[in-house]
Amino acid sequence: MDFEKLKKMEDELERIAATYEIFQEDTRLNWSQAARVEFLTTVRYIEQYLKPGMRILDIGAGAGEYSIHFSRKKYHVDALELSAANIRAFRKKLTKEMNLTLIQGNAMDLSMYEDASFDIVLLFGPLYHLSREEDRRKCICEAKRVLKDTGTLFFSFISNDMVILTEFKYRKNFFIENSYDHDTFKVHDFPFVFFTLDQCRDMLKSAGIRVIGEVASDGVTELMQDEVNALDEISYAKYLDYHYYTCEKPEMLGRSNHLLFIGKK
Repeated sequence: MDFEKLKKMEDELERIAATYEIFQEDTRLNWSQAARVEFLTTVRYIEQYLKPGMRILDIGAGAGEYSIHFSRKKYHVDALELSAANIRAFRKKLTKEMNLTLIQGNAMDLSMYEDASFDIVLLFGPLYHLSREEDRRKCICEAKRVLKDTGTLFFSFISNDMVILTEFKYRKNFFIENSYDHDTFKVHDFPFVFFTLDQCRDMLKSAGIRVIGEVASDGVTELMQDEVNALDEISYAKYLDYHYYTCEKPEMLGRSNHLLFIGKK
C-alpha cells in the first residue's frame, strides 16, 4: 500500500483502515521521549476525572496505548477499533489479567453499547479521519449517547495551523508546494483531517458538547524532538513540568500538533 493508492480509495472507511497499514500506530506514542509527551499529557488530564470502579470506552483505540494503560490501573475498559492492523497490534499486548474487551467496529455505530453506560469516553483517532461533517457529528453524538449524565468526554484533533510548521520542518519547500490553500492556509486533508481551534470548538458546540477544558497535548515537542530526545531523565522531567505549565495557556493552544478537548453533556 502506498499514498497514491490510498488517495484513489473512494470508500472512506476502507481508506481509514488502509492508512494504518502504512502508519505504525503501535509505536507512535512510545518510540521516544518526545513521542511520549502527548500520551503523558492526555493521561494526566483523564486521571483528573477518574474514580475507582469507573467504566471507560476507548473509541478508535488504535493499538491500545490508552486502553491497556487504564486496564492495568484496574479500570474496566471497552475498546473499539476499525483498522485490522491496529487490532492485530492491540491483541498481541492483551493478557488474561486485563479487564478489557476489544472489538472491531465503526465509531459512527456504537449500537452494541447501551445508552449512558460509560463514565469516561475517549474519542481520539476517529476525528483524525472523518472528512464529512455529518459523519463527525454522528460519531460525536454516538459518543455522547453512551456517556453517563455525570460522565466526561475526551476528544483529540490534529491542529491545522501547527501542522504547517511541522511539515515545513520535514519538507523545506512546503510553503511553495500545493498541499495547502495559499490564501487561507488550510492544509489539504490527506491522509488526516486538520482543524483550527475555532473549528474544533464549533464542531463540539454544534453537537451539544459543553467544553470544560482545552489542552495543547504535545505543544512544540515535535518541532523540538531532537532536543527533547537528547535530554537526560532529570531534564526531561523538567521539560514535562514546563509543558504542563503552558499547555492550557490560551496563547499556546494553537502551537500544538494535537489538541485535547474535555467535555460534558
